[in-house]
Amino acid sequence: MSNCWRSRRGTVFSCGFEPGLFSCFGVLLLTTHVLYGEANTNTSVVVQKDAQFDITYLDTVTSENQTIYAFNHTVSKNKTEGVRVSVELLSERPNGPVLFVVRQKQAVLSFQVPLILRGLYQRKYQYTQVGRTLCQPPTLALSEMQFFYVDVSTLSTSGVHYQLRVSRVESFTLQTDKKFTFNATPSQPQFFKYVFPDGEDTVIVKVNSQKNFPCSVMSIQDIQCPVYDLDNNVAFIGMYQTMTKTGAITVQRKDFPSNSFYVVVVVKTEDEACGGPLKFYSLLPDELLDAGNRSKTLDVVVSPAINSNVYIMGVLFCLGIFLSFYILTFLVACIENKRLHRKRAGLLKAADMSPAETAPLLGKGLSPASPYEYGSFADNGSTMSSEPVTDSMASAETNDGYMERPLDVVGRCRQESLSSVEEDDYDTLADIDSDKNIVRTKKYLCVSDLARKDKRVLNKKYQIYFWNIATIAVFYALPVIQLVITYQTVVNVTGNQDICYYNFLCAHPLGALSSFNNILSNLGYVMLGLLFLLIVLQRDILHNRALMRNDTPALECGIPKHFGLFYAMGTALMMEGLLSACYHVCPNYTNFQFDTSFMYMIAGLCMLKLYQKRHPDINASAYSAYACLAAVIFFSVLGVVFGKGNTAFWVVFSVIHIVATMLLSTQLYYVGRWRLDSGILRRILYVIYTDCIRQCSGPMYIDRMVLLVMGNIVNWSL
Repeated sequence: MSNCWRSRRGTVFSCGFEPGLFSCFGVLLLTTHVLYGEANTNTSVVVQKDAQFDITYLDTVTSENQTIYAFNHTVSKNKTEGVRVSVELLSERPNGPVLFVVRQKQAVLSFQVPLILRGLYQRKYQYTQVGRTLCQPPTLALSEMQFFYVDVSTLSTSGVHYQLRVSRVESFTLQTDKKFTFNATPSQPQFFKYVFPDGEDTVIVKVNSQKNFPCSVMSIQDIQCPVYDLDNNVAFIGMYQTMTKTGAITVQRKDFPSNSFYVVVVVKTEDEACGGPLKFYSLLPDELLDAGNRSKTLDVVVSPAINSNVYIMGVLFCLGIFLSFYILTFLVACIENKRLHRKRAGLLKAADMSPAETAPLLGKGLSPASPYEYGSFADNGSTMSSEPVTDSMASAETNDGYMERPLDVVGRCRQESLSSVEEDDYDTLADIDSDKNIVRTKKYLCVSDLARKDKRVLNKKYQIYFWNIATIAVFYALPVIQLVITYQTVVNVTGNQDICYYNFLCAHPLGALSSFNNILSNLGYVMLGLLFLLIVLQRDILHNRALMRNDTPALECGIPKHFGLFYAMGTALMMEGLLSACYHVCPNYTNFQFDTSFMYMIAGLCMLKLYQKRHPDINASAYSAYACLAAVIFFSVLGVVFGKGNTAFWVVFSVIHIVATMLLSTQLYYVGRWRLDSGILRRILYVIYTDCIRQCSGPMYIDRMVLLVMGNIVNWSL
């Protein structure tokens, strides 16, 4: 006897004939006596078998025997060959799990069967079929023979039947633009290797499936052992992304020193992470659940991404389009300025004409010495009306009532400091009695004739819109930018792409930005918003200069000029671009309001500006307007946060929405001539009884009713 292999309950001793022989046996007997209290002749026999690929081995293992399968294969430096170990437990209810240990030259892989994977709330799922792909560490030699061993053992006293098969993986190394289809389960994950070809620095790995569930995870990991390919450890290293039908990760060569990486695909034990249903199970202690059929067919393809030249062309193209608007605006401004200079020169030339040359003008009642009066009379030719004046106050003013207003007083009012304006002035309409002859003597009325409130006060109140939205933008944008930077840092450091999962399929990174193209697409908001502000600023400056010159058209013609809302609209347009870019850096379900908040702002300000164009004396308070927009944004956030899959939320919202539209419709139909009080139900029932039951009578205002019915149908259908 030259060697002996014997173990007592898993303890292996190897003894040989040498001077310490009796000491070896003494230690053996002492250890056995201390651990078990008595000598026991039961031993664990180790059996080693030479095994081959693609052959299924059916065997039995107990606590008294351990089987080692020895495999060998040739490993080449220029070619990577995948090896997969598949195990199935044939015994229905074994007394204990079977442990499989795969020993390689530079790696060790171990797993038990049945395999236990945990889900939410500590649920336990068992799988009796397990398949694992062996990690293939790189070799330095051009070609060498390598051995690996599969050890099978258990502590079950009764025999456990199992099936073992080791096979080579076809298409283990992925090729560019070649799709490969495979199957995966939670206990049978798959991973493949990809090597960057020469000239390619960035590729996009896409994984697709025909069905949403079961939920799965794709991961990109470096070439190192072990490979984390189970649901409970796939997020340990590399980049990973949870997916239903489609997932995509952009991979850059600079992130992988070996110029290669693993593409790992894992099927999750539950679908809750993908928004799927979570089945109800009784939570009994240590209860093992049957996961059912969670097999999923997927295909993977690696495509080259765009290169730096495409980035440069895309940036230049976008900048060229938006800068063309600046150039066009500049050309239009130059042409308009030249036209105004020609017109002014012509009017000045007419003022210097001789009396004979100016007779035709005088016959029309125009004064060549007052070129601005010429422009005013041309715009308001109806001021020389020959209609009789019936008001006694206008009898002395004959037909020149509108133009004989004290324009110097108006000019002085425009030049006064706005800081001296009080809020109480805007409701003072004491001059309406003295100025009502203006309305009565003009054949055609203008909006400015009906604008009786002090323009200084209105201008000051409209400026509040700009300062308020500027304050809102600063306080809103700073935390948004900080949060987005944090999100981007988390994505780059941890590799967790689930927090920015909306746009990786079409994302093109640049530096630390994971989606540069989606930021570039929002550049137009900022550049065109700035152009809008410059145009408004130019109009504001020209209008103020006209007021300083006491220009009659600027003083008396057209709608009163208030630029505060225009400044607010331009600021909102620029902020929409900034916040939309922040959203698209890391888009997900929770920060969607970044992209929509200033959309509501723009829509609300446009509505206010359109209303102000025809109601110059009615000024909505900036504080009330922004408070209403804040309420709209608040309810939209509630819908985003609580509305996903929540039927009760949508039922409550629908009831509130329908009631609100009915109240608004009533307000519009009766033009505000109704009351919402405790007797509203009684009056509704009375109207139904008198107009519908006792006699069938149609609505009093047919046109309003038709429009309101159409509007309600649209709202309710949404």
